[in-house]
Amino acid sequence: MASEKAGAGQGDERMAELGFFRKLFRRPEVGALIGAIVVWTFFAVLTPGNWVSVTGLARILDSSSTLGIMAVAVALLMIGGEFDLSAGVMTGTTALITGMLGTQLGWSIWVTMLVALIFALVVGYLNGLMLVKTGLPSFIVTLSSFFILRGANVGVTRLVVNQVRVAGIDKVPGFAAARLLFNTEFHLFGAEFRTVTIWWIIITLIASWLLLRTKYGNWIFATGGDADAARSQGVPAQRVKIALFMTTATAAWLVGTMNDVRLRSAVASQGIGNEFIFIIAAAIGGCLLEGGYGSAIGASIGALLFGMVRVGITF
Repeated sequence: MASEKAGAGQGDERMAELGFFRKLFRRPEVGALIGAIVVWTFFAVLTPGNWVSVTGLARILDSSSTLGIMAVAVALLMIGGEFDLSAGVMTGTTALITGMLGTQLGWSIWVTMLVALIFALVVGYLNGLMLVKTGLPSFIVTLSSFFILRGANVGVTRLVVNQVRVAGIDKVPGFAAARLLFNTEFHLFGAEFRTVTIWWIIITLIASWLLLRTKYGNWIFATGGDADAARSQGVPAQRVKIALFMTTATAAWLVGTMNDVRLRSAVASQGIGNEFIFIIAAAIGGCLLEGGYGSAIGASIGALLFGMVRVGITF
């Protein structure tokens, strides 16, 4: 009887109030933020003249932006419990589709971008559909897509333009407007920034709001935590997974388009190998490999870490 009273007096530990620091360090992105601060301080000590300046910040953001866009999309998929090994090569595939249709057929870049987007959505849908219908691991399903797209990039490009590079995209109708929207430069505080950084920030905020403030975000966490339990509670887990693969494919299309308008060309090898960098950036940002836990902001910080290391080593 006495032990029961003692237990009642202590209360349920799940209802206990947590202190500020305990709450803070439960956030998935805090570890990545601490790492980013350490890395920034390290390079600030070694190269203060180049690093601690608006120009240095602009270079870091430029190096991190497209990686950050993909890391956020991959983070959503990882929270949902899956991987996409075709995300890197898809950036090259969509860039090649946009470039070849514009340079070979003379179509407006807006039309070619739409065709490339539709292609990306179809591939993302097929990846998700094959996953949920066959029960195969996403590693196997998307690895197959990776090899198919990699081979198609080289074979089709050589067949159409007789080389593995599509040049002259800046001659396609509508190129100037597309470059202005997706990846052009602007000056701020005496340094040159790019609009891709604005895209990255907006996408990160939208993804974070989606995860933390919407029913669909709860579905993503539930699906990644335990898909069977989520389905038993009425969560459309299969549709969530398919939608997440389509989201990753859309992000790859956006990055491919940004590369097109910046570089004015596309190559068949573009994006190959980057899929692992996207996953690593998301994991650094606090996404668990088994799913059900993570943060869009953390994935962006992970991408920022990569950008700082790239620029810092150069400095």
